[in-house]
Amino acid sequence: MTIKAYVFIETTPGKSSQVVAAMSKIAGVKMAHSVTGSYDVIAFVEAEDVVALGEFISSHVHRLPDVQKTTTNVVVD
Repeated sequence: MTIKAYVFIETTPGKSSQVVAAMSKIAGVKMAHSVTGSYDVIAFVEAEDVVALGEFISSHVHRLPDVQKTTTNVVVD
């Protein structure tokens, strides 16, 4: 069963465009946008299951330059 989630990302100030560009190149990222508000980037991602989602976040997203913090919300419908 495919898991879908929104990843809310706080970046180094002024670096959201670079994070969006890097996120857009990662398999499993369906879309990523710079946004205003509490977060700098919002990405919509898909993974095989919850374990794969956790590995994806820790091994891909958290390792991108200028990513400071993430919050992940899994889609439930």
